[in-house]
Amino acid sequence: MNKLIYHLLLVPVSHLPFFILYGISNVLYFIIYQIFGYRKSVVRKNLTHSFPKKSAADIREIEKAFYRHFCDIIVESTKNFTISETASKKRMKIVNPELLERYFNIGQSVILVGGHYNNWELFALAIPGQIKHIPMALYSPLKNRFWNEKITASRSKYGLHMLRIDPILQKLKTEKEDQFAVIFGSDQSPRKSQLVHFTSFLNQETAVAYGAERMAREFDMPIIAGSNIKVSRGHYKIIFTLVSDDHSKFKKGEITAAFTELLEKDILSAPQYWLWTHRRWKRDKSEHRTDRII
Repeated sequence: MNKLIYHLLLVPVSHLPFFILYGISNVLYFIIYQIFGYRKSVVRKNLTHSFPKKSAADIREIEKAFYRHFCDIIVESTKNFTISETASKKRMKIVNPELLERYFNIGQSVILVGGHYNNWELFALAIPGQIKHIPMALYSPLKNRFWNEKITASRSKYGLHMLRIDPILQKLKTEKEDQFAVIFGSDQSPRKSQLVHFTSFLNQETAVAYGAERMAREFDMPIIAGSNIKVSRGHYKIIFTLVSDDHSKFKKGEITAAFTELLEKDILSAPQYWLWTHRRWKRDKSEHRTDRII
């Protein structure tokens, strides 16, 4: 069944031009939001807790705008299966690659942090051709083997390396002649086993995985945050901001809090573009590891 869906539905739809895909997105909005209300209770709860001063009417306006954008992301992600490298870079432009190039020229690998904001899937396709570092994204394989292979192949087809943490650490330790850009998604809900730092995020005490900061300190790698900004429907730009390249100036956890605050600013400026369907705050502080941080 998975193979039939992929070959008979997703791939043919992926070849459609964008104006037809956005027509499909408009229909999906009606089905997903108006008829089925996919995760509507999760979205409304997240929005209400994140914006306690907004009225119910304001929350619903953000909610509707989010679902329209969410449906656009669905069709744009489908397009990613067949989009060309040239088209991906045209639709996802890095504004200031020279920030990364500064560290590449002195032989330093870097860490890039960002969130599920705007089109993060297109970023995976477009970044390899716009920076000099070798991009490596930390990921956890999907349980379904077929979809894991197809999605991984799609994300990595233009040069992104999709790796788990141990292979990434091994490359950083042994392949010192290369310069890597290690990409972390900083806004996922951490697993219970992960080391976390608690900080304020969207008016809530929030556990943020400590892995990016720990790697930065261990390997002396600058941490750079990427702001994913929507220019128009299907077009985005990335602006990099240096978070830290001298970690001795920060107490443990402060770097994690700093890049979380940068993501929060992006979300507050245009909240409809963040992934509100995600159960970001599903565990409380008693369920997370904070040892060795403070």
